[in-house]
Amino acid sequence: MTRRITFYYDLISPFAHVALKRLSELPADVEVEPAPVLLGALLAHWGQRGPAEIAPKRLHTYRLATHLAASHGIAMRFPPRHPFNPLSALRILAGADADIAMVGRAFDFVFGKGGAVDTPEGLAAFAEAVGAPVSLATDEAAKARLRTLTEEAISRGVFGVPTFAVPAAGGHELFWGVDSTDMLKDWLADGELFGKEPYAHLEQVEIGVVRK
Repeated sequence: MTRRITFYYDLISPFAHVALKRLSELPADVEVEPAPVLLGALLAHWGQRGPAEIAPKRLHTYRLATHLAASHGIAMRFPPRHPFNPLSALRILAGADADIAMVGRAFDFVFGKGGAVDTPEGLAAFAEAVGAPVSLATDEAAKARLRTLTEEAISRGVFGVPTFAVPAAGGHELFWGVDSTDMLKDWLADGELFGKEPYAHLEQVEIGVVRK
């Protein structure tokens, strides 16, 4: 029986580019359904800041993503501006109901070749590269689809990208970040993993202090 996983992504994330390239490591019975979301909306909902918004963390994040990509033999070249506004490009992908192949072309454009999507010329080149009409960037149905997917992600507790959401008893298990890929693989091999030690007691750990 096929197991379906939702892959929540935003084109602004270099780590999502790496995670996408590692999908071949998942079991053969796993089907991944990509879902574009607006990271800025997730961060705003949960009261977070993106790593590139923290001055001393910005260059470190770029180096870490590049090193991680290189360690897996993945091409990584940042676009000329980062963070950038990914909204129009995400609407194109949402409106086109982009499959994994199209999403792969999208990330190859942005982080494989360092293409910009935050200018009219760049957006047109992006649309051509992925194989979708650039008009979807202003299409009302595409806008609504992106909002719906982002709201769905928030309702499931998604707080960042990339996140793999796997159906489980009572909802979904969430695996955030490319560095959770190995944990996801282990959980897929043993769905009772988190009910065993050293994981079983983690949900009972109390909050000792709250920063205001």
